[in-house]
Amino acid sequence: MVELFSFGPFSVHFFGVTIAAGMIAALYLATQEAKRVNLSEDAIFDVVLYSLLGGIIGARLLYILVYDPVYYLTNPFEVFRIQAGGLSIHGGILGGFFLGLWRALRNKLDVWHVADLLAPALILGQAIGRIGCDVFGVPMDKPFFWGVEQNGQIVHPVQAYELTLNYLLFAWLWTKRKSIHYKGQIFVHYLIGFSAIRSIVELFRMNPEVLGLLSVSHLLSFVGILTGLLLQQYLKKRYPLMTREHIPTSLTRTIGITFLLIIISTGLYYFVQG
Repeated sequence: MVELFSFGPFSVHFFGVTIAAGMIAALYLATQEAKRVNLSEDAIFDVVLYSLLGGIIGARLLYILVYDPVYYLTNPFEVFRIQAGGLSIHGGILGGFFLGLWRALRNKLDVWHVADLLAPALILGQAIGRIGCDVFGVPMDKPFFWGVEQNGQIVHPVQAYELTLNYLLFAWLWTKRKSIHYKGQIFVHYLIGFSAIRSIVELFRMNPEVLGLLSVSHLLSFVGILTGLLLQQYLKKRYPLMTREHIPTSLTRTIGITFLLIIISTGLYYFVQG
């Protein structure tokens, strides 16, 4: 990991800074959306905070259970050394959803309305956090100009691939808010969209394979897509919307801001990681 600076025994890494920035951005956007729809900002802040906590716990647990359970059984204290790496984004989504669900119910909020409200903030935070990720892709067959040198090889900058696709998904979810047909639709699109993104990016990464070129992450993404499709059918029947909310969202402005974020983020990525 790229170390930015240190003081005494503590080090501050680029990845940690971008994750923190992503969390702050997600919190800010979520509370602004809560204000727009006249929901309690404190209640939404509570849900987001617990979702972030659940995301960290879930990401760590799924990584341990799926990727290297034997190592952590024989080295139990390593479970708590998150700074050494070992988080699964799929586990993060799962843990964040269930802990956020619990807090939404405790705060007597409409769960699927809140899920729709939080989905754009979630993918925005993921996009920003990915800028500092230290997991690079496999070596390129040819040294294309956008490749990154690591250990004497030109590898795929999978972090840049994923953050770009995450920002594009954010733009889609943000504009989709004004044309939903059932409660939970924005969250469903997030779940299916990000699972598809992860499947694409995974083609350029090296992870444990389960079937041919399909990795563990591919399998988890497939489960995410299938869950999203089943959830879509359930929510369409259970929570249809007869009227659409008027949301003043400019498509041109959203596209412009999204591409500006992509340019700034990829520029920062190559400046630090390239």
